[in-house]
Amino acid sequence: MKKVEAIIRTHKLDDVKSALVEAGIEGMTVVEVRGFGRQKGHTEMYRGTEYAVDFVPKAKLEIVLSDEKYQEAINAILQAAQTGNVGDGKIFVSEMADSIRIRTGEMGDDAL
Repeated sequence: MKKVEAIIRTHKLDDVKSALVEAGIEGMTVVEVRGFGRQKGHTEMYRGTEYAVDFVPKAKLEIVLSDEKYQEAINAILQAAQTGNVGDGKIFVSEMADSIRIRTGEMGDDAL
């Protein structure tokens, strides 16, 4: 099993969700996060005063998938989230030791 974590632009969340559903991915967790990478934030104007936004709002998706399906998820995220501009985000993939469905006690891929 793999855990796919994607940090994406908040306005691309619906596009990414639709692409994942079309790819047959059934479950995901979404968290609103703030952070910065190479872009180091940006500046905005409010009532004539310029101020720095150090932490840019992003959406973080977490998806646990079987080894066979995780590449489909990555492809769907890349296709839907990419704008070609700095700040599009990152995708992280890690190994999962196990998963357990609390309701039934199913384990491994059966719990997904």
